[in-house]
Order: sequence, then structure tokens, then C-alpha cells
Amino acid sequence: MNDSTATGRTGSSRLDVAVWHVHGSWSTSFVAGPHCYAVPVLPQGGEWGRGLCGRRWGPAAVEVSPRELAERNIDVVVLQRPHEVNLFRQWTGRRPGIDVPAVYVEHNTPKPNAVDSRHPMAERRDIPVVHVTDFNRLMWDNGAALTHVVRHGIADPGPRYTGHLERAATMINEPVRRGRTTGTDLLRPLSRSVPMDVYGLGTAGLELILGVDGIRGHGDVQGDALLDAVAERRVYVHTPRWTSLGLSLLEAMHMGMPVVALASTEAPVTVPPDAGVLSNDLDVLASAIRCFTADPEAAALVGKRARAVALERHGLDRFVADWNRILGEVAR
Repeated sequence: MNDSTATGRTGSSRLDVAVWHVHGSWSTSFVAGPHCYAVPVLPQGGEWGRGLCGRRWGPAAVEVSPRELAERNIDVVVLQRPHEVNLFRQWTGRRPGIDVPAVYVEHNTPKPNAVDSRHPMAERRDIPVVHVTDFNRLMWDNGAALTHVVRHGIADPGPRYTGHLERAATMINEPVRRGRTTGTDLLRPLSRSVPMDVYGLGTAGLELILGVDGIRGHGDVQGDALLDAVAERRVYVHTPRWTSLGLSLLEAMHMGMPVVALASTEAPVTVPPDAGVLSNDLDVLASAIRCFTADPEAAALVGKRARAVALERHGLDRFVADWNRILGEVAR
């Protein structure tokens, strides 16, 4: 049965793992494990060779050229996009899943159809698929592939929430391009009574692009500056309709923020009723934003519960242990 879920801890023999830099936040957690991580880099960069992109991932993560990748004794290749199967073979002469153990990480909800989309690895019995949420595994047609689930885990940013600004905050990358997928159209009605600050790639000047007075786009703020700014806002708003569980939501919960979110995909099992308000009724969501903004004590109390839940379910140690187990099993 395709229903094995990665849990628990395992021994930590050091492996040489090849992994492309696709999703920066996920990769930051992934390379926190006990292995050596070879990250492909090309002179021109780009989606197939962006390397570390200046991120401080520590000595365990090293940039490698295609030639250097071919010379390494890779124990496991971690695939995240279908083209990487052929790309790894072109660069190294070895076939993922046949000559080199491989695992495929599925970050996304199925597209184009919610329940009828066949996974790219559905015909591969030799490459297990690791989904980042139970919802994703349920909705994808995984075919013959062995599947696992490893829930997101992040390093604890600490209880930064102050909420001293009577404003809402959200983090969305490329909201104009992604549109309804990320709920960009919902920013207008949700910001009518409480102003909202939007952070992320492609958000600079968002208020002018969308013609919405109630929002302000701050652009791609990085690191502690981003987290501190978001934590100053009274409430965190999560609007995606059809994406995997966003790490930005988990960051907000870790910081101790009350959450108002759409009750879609994995959010309903991530945010319990005492850690925020989830609904698909925009009037309910708007009312919750107003209530949290007007009652800082209630907002702080709910935020403390959100932090406790995030630490319990989405901590970095659990994430690393789950991945350590899977990589060890695949390598064997």
C-alpha cells in the first residue's frame, strides 16, 4: 500500500546528497541535516544552477558544477522537478532510481486538476515521492509510486510578536502573476476595514498595481528584518486558495501571531480553532481581522497558542529526523 508516512528518528550515517536549490526556505531546513549537500551551480545561474544564492547554509552545503557532480560519489539524489531526472543523467551519466538511489519531493498541490492530475513519478516504482502535506498526497494521483509525507519544519525564529501596529500582515511571492492561486484578489475586501502590509517578491508598489488603498506592498524584505516587521502587525492573514502549506504561515505562528486564513488545503489541520480563525466566508475572515486588531490581549493569547502548535508540529528537529530516516532507507 502507498501509505507509509515518515515518522521517528534514525541513525545518522553521513551521506552525499545531491539537491537543487528550488525553494529557498525549504532548502534551508533540509540542509540543516547531518549529511553533505551538493547543490548544482552554473556560471549563468538560473533555475537549474542557482547554487546557494549567497545563503548561509553552513559547511554541509557546497556548490558543485556539473563536472564536479559527476565526479562525486552521490549516495542519494533529491529530485524536485521532472526535468531533473534527465538533467542528472546528462550531467553525471547515471540514472536516478537505477544507478543512483533517488527520491522526489513534491512541493505543490496537483495541477491542472485537483483530483485527476497524474504525478510525474506515478509510473516509477524506483523513485519514492515525498509530499510536504497529507493533503497533497491525498489529492495527487500517485499511481505505483511509493509515497511518504514529511511535514514542513523550520528553525524557530523566536517569539517576536509585538502586534503594536493596528495593521494586518501577509507574505506572498509574486501575487500579481499567481493571482487567484494565492488569493491576491481577496486582499481588496479583507483590507477595507484594517490596512494590510504585503511582503514578498513582486509586492513593491502592489497598492498601485492593484489600485487598492488599503494595502501597502513592501517588496522582498529578507531575514530578521522581514520577521521583525511582520511581527509588529496585529494579525497575520493567509489567503492562498490552492498552494501547499506556506512556510510564511508557519513563521508567523512560530513568532506568536494570531492567524486568519482560508480553510483550504492543509491549513485546517495546521491551525486549530484556538490558534486563529479559518473560514471560506470572507465576512467571517474580515470580522476576525477586525476583532484581533481591536483586542490586542485576545490577539496575543491566540498567538501564544499558535506558537505552541507550530513548535510541536513543525519544529526543525522533527523535520530533520524524518528526512534522515527517509534518506537512509533510500540509500540502503
